[in-house]
Amino acid sequence: MTRDPTALRSHRWLGVDDLRSFGHRSRLLQLGYERADFAGKPVIGIFNTWSDINPCHAHFRARVEEVKRGVWQAGGFPLELPAMTLSEPFQKPTTMLYRNFLAMEVEEGIRSYPIDGAVLMGGCDKTGPALLMGALSADVPAIFVPAGPMLRGNWRGRVLGSGSDTWKYWDEKRAGTITEADWREIERGIARSHGTCMTMGTAATMMAVIEAMGFTLPGASSIPAPDANHPRMATESGRRIVAMVWEDLRPSQIATAAAIDNAITVHQAMGGSTNAIIHILALAGRAGIPLDLDRFDEISERAPVLANIRPSGAFLMEDFYYAGGLRALMRALGGLIDPTCMTVTGTAIGAGFGDAEVFDREVIRGLDNPVYPRGGTVILRGNLAPGGAVMKPSAAEPRLLRHRGPALVFDSYGAMKAAIDRDDLEVDADHVLVLRNAGPQGAPGMPEWGMLPIPRKLVQAGVRDMLRLTDARMSGTSYGACILHVAPEAHVGGPLALVRTGDIIGVDVAARRLELAVDEAELARRRAAWVAPAAKLARGYGALFARHVGQASEGCDFDFLAAGAPLPEPEIH
Repeated sequence: MTRDPTALRSHRWLGVDDLRSFGHRSRLLQLGYERADFAGKPVIGIFNTWSDINPCHAHFRARVEEVKRGVWQAGGFPLELPAMTLSEPFQKPTTMLYRNFLAMEVEEGIRSYPIDGAVLMGGCDKTGPALLMGALSADVPAIFVPAGPMLRGNWRGRVLGSGSDTWKYWDEKRAGTITEADWREIERGIARSHGTCMTMGTAATMMAVIEAMGFTLPGASSIPAPDANHPRMATESGRRIVAMVWEDLRPSQIATAAAIDNAITVHQAMGGSTNAIIHILALAGRAGIPLDLDRFDEISERAPVLANIRPSGAFLMEDFYYAGGLRALMRALGGLIDPTCMTVTGTAIGAGFGDAEVFDREVIRGLDNPVYPRGGTVILRGNLAPGGAVMKPSAAEPRLLRHRGPALVFDSYGAMKAAIDRDDLEVDADHVLVLRNAGPQGAPGMPEWGMLPIPRKLVQAGVRDMLRLTDARMSGTSYGACILHVAPEAHVGGPLALVRTGDIIGVDVAARRLELAVDEAELARRRAAWVAPAAKLARGYGALFARHVGQASEGCDFDFLAAGAPLPEPEIH
């Protein structure tokens, strides 16, 4: 213990000898606690994103009790605060619409209650970045407890990966190579336990990114949700947050520019979800660290893909954990990781992976034998994306990494869905499918519509990948030659709004170029004729979102939540 208990935030609520503190203490006694349970002890707020509609967090009802056990063991006072769950499979139009909502909830929950330290319980795609964004802004000691991946799926002896194999076998069903009965069996076998997607989707990516930034215990992000090591990690996290409060170890001491670089390096080496780029930009913004898209490309050039995980590779997260997990991957990256960055352990991150071993070198490759010679994602620019666009070339057919073809434009997801399976659709494998008005404001919320389906008649002819272009996002479990996050988005007048069916689009990944082969005079005529669409959501949170959300290249955070002077502590009357 290095701090006087009277210096705790909670002391102002619970330790002062006045009428208001009397009221606070009496209400805790009303709940059945003794004064000795909380007097002079750090109050730990546990932000739990469990709910009945979030299968990724189904075990959090139990895990929160294990976190509490650790807090009690270390001499703290735990209080569970349920937070918005952001269930990726169910919440529409997209959980991305509500990421900033959860971030605000966490920041305000910490600020307005007697919280000395926070435990952030998340994992399902947007929960991780949202929880950490809120904690960075509040800047009280905080530790992240990742949900962990589910077990491998299974169908007739074949290993299934959530998301990736959904898309794969859906195309096989559309092509007529599997039956409806097969499809139903796959439905029952693809997700067999609680936990997040076990492919390298956004959940697995962001749990790894958050560990690489220093906000989890070493190795925590890789543990499968049903593994007995997972509840032990939860309890140890509870113990550790109490010590962090006494040490006054805050997020601002952990989230440095070097820590952000470590996170981007791990993201590239994992072949991580393209969604992580938006979230890392937002996290850096909350921490007051300048970051733009070009930094991702710079690190991609030197950090190869080492994790052989679907959709870029062959294995799943359970295999990754038993092959050595994130600790082993970070050690395998050698000098590409800054080992001196501070973590929630109170020690440098290098101390957490210094003795790690790789137990299966097919799952976790070395720098001399990468899965892909460069990082998993690249940034493309050109007259179609002056603000940048994102692609994961490691998950695309190589023939499409340098391609020119005519555009087939869809103005909405509904229009695309209505046309894509028509036998008379004029399309061939060289076309570039374009979906627009699907960005932060256009959709709204920037849903995961970026993996446009291959037209049915081409699927039946054996086509399994095409170049696709959009201002939407794509699930991290998806694959294919998809160019995403085109900025500025079409809804606000970005160049994507000017594309017409038949225009020639060219992409050259090696040159990082994305070009529309239409002369500037014609584009100027189209721009003059363009009419701005009306806002999609005119009231409530949606209206707030539309007025204040940034573009994908800015992290899609709200302009009024950018880093700045800390808010004053609330007055207690």
